[in-house]
Amino acid sequence: MDPLARLHARAATAPESGIVAVMNHGRGLDGVIPLWAGEGDLSTPRFIADAAARSLEAGETFYTWQRGIPELRQALGLYASRLYGQELSPDRFFVTASGMHAIQMAVASLAGEGDEVVHVGPAWPNFAAAVGVAGAVSREVALDWTEGGWRLDIDKLRQALGPRARVLFVNTPSNPTGWTASTDTLRDIMGLVRETDVTLVADEIYSRFHYAGGRAPSFHDVMEADEPVIFVNSFSKNWAMTGWRIGWIEAPPAFGPVIENLMQYSTSGVAAFMQRGAVAALEGGEEFIAAQVERAKQARDIFCEALTATNRVALTPPDGAFYAFFAIDGVEDTRAAAFQLLDDARVGLAPGTAFGPSAPRFMRACFHRRLDQVEAAAGRLADWIRKR
Repeated sequence: MDPLARLHARAATAPESGIVAVMNHGRGLDGVIPLWAGEGDLSTPRFIADAAARSLEAGETFYTWQRGIPELRQALGLYASRLYGQELSPDRFFVTASGMHAIQMAVASLAGEGDEVVHVGPAWPNFAAAVGVAGAVSREVALDWTEGGWRLDIDKLRQALGPRARVLFVNTPSNPTGWTASTDTLRDIMGLVRETDVTLVADEIYSRFHYAGGRAPSFHDVMEADEPVIFVNSFSKNWAMTGWRIGWIEAPPAFGPVIENLMQYSTSGVAAFMQRGAVAALEGGEEFIAAQVERAKQARDIFCEALTATNRVALTPPDGAFYAFFAIDGVEDTRAAAFQLLDDARVGLAPGTAFGPSAPRFMRACFHRRLDQVEAAAGRLADWIRKR
């Protein structure tokens, strides 16, 4: 018997990442500028790594609190209270083994076989895949592309929230589009949550990368206390900790026992020394975040101006996150184009086909890198576009 036939269909049919396929091809080529993955090129700041090292030296290598060490949950509460200008109790925060783990736990706690999970797309592909692995059905409501940028049609979203919908997932600022919901749009979405039985899962991981200044608008600004909203977040982006695999959930305290139980049956908690590094990030990382955001803003402008100058690209500079999501005139198969760009121009991009069905003609570039590399990549890409 074929060993693969023993696998459950949900596992066996989980989609291959279209981003990883391109990365695997490009890793064998010389001189590639990698704009494919959603991370910057800076290593974790020394003050964060030192805090983790001190914890290891002190022997903090044992099982620890399922919900997270008290010091980290306290730091998360203080950080969020400062960021959103409201008092948020540490009881609302739960430490997870990455932002992806936070999403998996949120889905597992809210939806199961036959339930519908509605999300705004194009979207990071891991979310829809996690929904499918959980046995639920993912339904995408596509943003509309206009010359002024991406727009959400609230009426389309309302129509998608049928009787089987249990969860509404919204990522703003968005990966891959950079779409950033206004406060009015967030208020409209919260109105839909109140009209229905859905729970909102809010992914605001890129909220600090907001190029109009300050943080991006948040559902914290429009919700009432203890409404059915679960926030999923990560230390990966703000503090250059992608490889650490540590994130958090913020949820009404009543959800706590269920989240703790799911933690027990998934990872049994996050290593204490990693959590000590996360405390240091929250307490001393504001200067680092500000420098990252400023550099990303400059990189955005360099990249977008170079592509726009070709007059053959549909692109609006993103309001948030650190991705340019663009369509090239005459390019219909973006997966094939991504491989061709690696071979011809040594620039690594992610094809739009990796982000769901709603924007197959678009490609994503992560511009969160050294400015000279961004300038070089944009120049190579612009030359490739002009030669087509």
